Amino acid sequence: MKVTNDIRYVGVNDHQVDLFEGQYVVPLGMAYNSYVILDEKIAVMDTVDVNFKEEWLANVSEVLGDRKPDYLIVQHMEPDHSANIANFLEVYPDTTVVGNAKTFVMMEQFFDLDPNMKRQVVKDGETLSLGSHELTFVFAPMVHWPEVMVTYDSKDKVLFSADAFGKFGANDVEDPEGWACEARRYYFGIVGKFGMQAQNLLKKAAGLDIAVICPLHGPVLSENLGYYLDLYNTWSSYQPESDGVFIAYTSVYGNTKKAALMLAEELKAKGCPKVSVADLARDDMPEAVEDAFRYNRIVLATTTYNGDIFPTMKTFIEHLTERQYQNRTIALIENGTWAPTAARVMKGMFEKSKNITFTETVVTIKSALKDDAAVKQMADELMQA
Repeated sequence: MKVTNDIRYVGVNDHQVDLFEGQYVVPLGMAYNSYVILDEKIAVMDTVDVNFKEEWLANVSEVLGDRKPDYLIVQHMEPDHSANIANFLEVYPDTTVVGNAKTFVMMEQFFDLDPNMKRQVVKDGETLSLGSHELTFVFAPMVHWPEVMVTYDSKDKVLFSADAFGKFGANDVEDPEGWACEARRYYFGIVGKFGMQAQNLLKKAAGLDIAVICPLHGPVLSENLGYYLDLYNTWSSYQPESDGVFIAYTSVYGNTKKAALMLAEELKAKGCPKVSVADLARDDMPEAVEDAFRYNRIVLATTTYNGDIFPTMKTFIEHLTERQYQNRTIALIENGTWAPTAARVMKGMFEKSKNITFTETVVTIKSALKDDAAVKQMADELMQA
């Protein structure tokens, strides 16, 4: 695929993967992107997952024709992008591998490389000329590994953005929900903890004239870039994206679920613009995390369990707090037959979180909900939040 006259896409699509990074369901598959810049000198941008060695090398060979690459630029050492470095060098042994100091430390940890391998260690802001294309390396540590760097091509105004602006899903299938849904789930699942570092990258990118973004996952972005940049700014600054309420519940015998669904109906009846509900024991956890960050209000409903809270709710809250969850309103629903303490436990889990507002109303259920007054009161309070 042509990205520009001189830049070609040579990535692959993975429809065999069941869990990306061993935990994320990817029903639309996954793309591992790689690019070739053709100039007086040739640069290959990153490799792909180890399972696609032959397909990727064939793609590279087709673009190169009878030419040989001068550089292999390694922006990110995660194995879905770096696994074929050694395989590439077996075919093109005269290629110079370009990375930063941390890149090569990790490379030695992952692979047994030829000690005579040609390497070029670059610093933040350093440039590399291919001829008419001048590449600038911009370090992006912890977006989302410490060695990550992105590369800017000033000639074609292309930002090779590593894992930034990536999304779940293969590139040879149309995502019925568009770009944002799976990009959001990808961001908060994988990059979400590192919002400050993503903000730093956005500040650096603001000084570049960017016409095209080439990420390591998902489609090449070349139109309406302001839309993608604005979303990334919202996500990485931990601001709500949409006005709505996300209700996350766990329920052993259905009584807590009944209260959660009753609250959802009350909110809809009162005109809440969006109400989303998830059963944390059955629905996709990363998608629940995505919705928690998407909306400005969240309701957590769970049972008291072994003097604590139900395990999947505990895991869910840990997912939020380790990703710096903040700037939200939280309402709590608890259930307990003899000693309901879930609300206190849940509230305590957010004690280090920034700018969290709890509703005054807490719905406490003792076994089964007998009176819906507290649910209605919570709905009223959430509508005013």
